[in-house]
Amino acid sequence: MKREVYQKQVEKALEMYEKAGIVLSETEKNSVEVVDWGLNQLDTMGLQIITYVNTERVCAKEMVLLPKQTCAEHKHVPTNGMAGKEETFRCRYGKCYLYVEGTGKKEDIHGYIPSSTVSVFHEIILNPGDQFTIMPETWHWFQAGEEGAVISEFSTRSTDETDVFTDKRLVRQTIIED
Repeated sequence: MKREVYQKQVEKALEMYEKAGIVLSETEKNSVEVVDWGLNQLDTMGLQIITYVNTERVCAKEMVLLPKQTCAEHKHVPTNGMAGKEETFRCRYGKCYLYVEGTGKKEDIHGYIPSSTVSVFHEIILNPGDQFTIMPETWHWFQAGEEGAVISEFSTRSTDETDVFTDKRLVRQTIIED
């Protein structure tokens, strides 16, 4: 991703955090991660993240999905002898359509099918104040509604670099070019 594209995404994410009433330090504002999975389709496939803490035992993040932006389908697998990540999402702003393993058909979802491969359609709709816990090794993907979404994540240690994606084209590490 080009540096100017990265900077624009950071600015949009910071606006969303402000709308949600999330107060950030200057250090946090300067550490926004922009994830594009190597697709260069940030309008529809992307995620913006601030990681507050990621120790051997716990992790806390603030995630932004811009309007109708999707986080690709993935699961958190065991890494370095530790179980896959268990995570709780809590919606702070907007609406988040979360899709996990279980019952549900793609014809019945409120979101749209993204340009990457997805296979699970059990829909959980998160509005501000709603939360849901995703257990390790559970396929999931999520998408913002019309106004975007800000989601807090509370989890066990994050090892997102080892996530497994349904769509084999995707890469977790974002590369920023000048």
